[in-house]
Amino acid sequence: MSVPTPKKIYDAKESPKILGGVKIGLKKLVVVTGASSGLGLATTIALAKMNKYHIVMACRDIQKAKRVAEQAGLPKNSYTCMKLELASLQSVRDFVANLKAFKSARPLTHLICNAAVYRPTDPEPAWTDDGFEMSMGVNHLGHFLLVNMLLDDMSRAKGARVCIVGSITGNSNTVGGGLVYPRADLGNLEGFQQGGVEPVAMIDGKPFFGAKAYKDSKVCNMMTVSELNRRYHEDTGIVFSSMYPGCIAETALFREKRDWFRKIFPAFMKYVTGGYVGEEEAGERLAQVIDDPQCNKSGVYWSWNGGAKSVGRWSEDGKPRGAGGSGGEIFENDQSDAVTDAEKAGKMWDLSKELVGITKKEMYKGGALEL
Repeated sequence: MSVPTPKKIYDAKESPKILGGVKIGLKKLVVVTGASSGLGLATTIALAKMNKYHIVMACRDIQKAKRVAEQAGLPKNSYTCMKLELASLQSVRDFVANLKAFKSARPLTHLICNAAVYRPTDPEPAWTDDGFEMSMGVNHLGHFLLVNMLLDDMSRAKGARVCIVGSITGNSNTVGGGLVYPRADLGNLEGFQQGGVEPVAMIDGKPFFGAKAYKDSKVCNMMTVSELNRRYHEDTGIVFSSMYPGCIAETALFREKRDWFRKIFPAFMKYVTGGYVGEEEAGERLAQVIDDPQCNKSGVYWSWNGGAKSVGRWSEDGKPRGAGGSGGEIFENDQSDAVTDAEKAGKMWDLSKELVGITKKEMYKGGALEL
């Protein structure tokens, strides 16, 4: 009896061509991945309010993206919804081709890599169409290919910026990353060296652990920013950065968590740690990173030294601690030794290139450091 072939996540027939000709005037063109919910949607709304960006909402579900954009009251000429399934490298390539046809000669000026999956309760790994463990495949490898395929075009834009959303959980020098089990650990990249595909589920080659897979993918995200900055910033002028907006404790990212966690965790972050930030404010923070002149510095991991405007926690002197008030000031944060390990980052980059199968034709063709 034959084993049925697993159904592919991405169907090219579900990726309609988006015709060009949209009149956006002098607005800058920005792509936001995962723009139909959570931080991505909040960022899209924040950018639309600035009235100087046309946002390409790069999403798995086009109909959902159109629906939430309409519900949010976004002006119809401020956004375009395009299919992007990061669990398929073919979808990434189709998206890039579609985007180039849509924008014609206009270069892409901003790219926000926000989409992510988090599957901490899965006892067994889920796999992308290309056989990668889902968290690593979507959060890191899909975005890795996307960024590299868009560099050539973005190098033609004035003031271009790329931001890949990081996470405190991938930074071992923080409470969330260093003290909360499990810790991110790429090992010696044994999993990638073994081919990185099913049945290899973890980048360190060890047995699958859903929560750790997410943290490992975030380390790779932040390492990717460092490598992009090292290899391409000087030659292209593109500003590469990462950021952590605060703990969006009520985001759909935690939909895989148990019910008790989703009820208790937001209150804990609001009133105990002060690390909570609402989706709207988090979106404003991510929009700030690609728009604010003070964020025009490459290779930075941005954070905020206060907390959310929407809630505060008690302190004896009556002043807000960790939340409340201004929402805090943006600052250049430190990253853990694991993230700043240049030798391992370079190795991760080279192995990621092999895994996604990027070709010379798809890569940046300027005079930057040879990949």
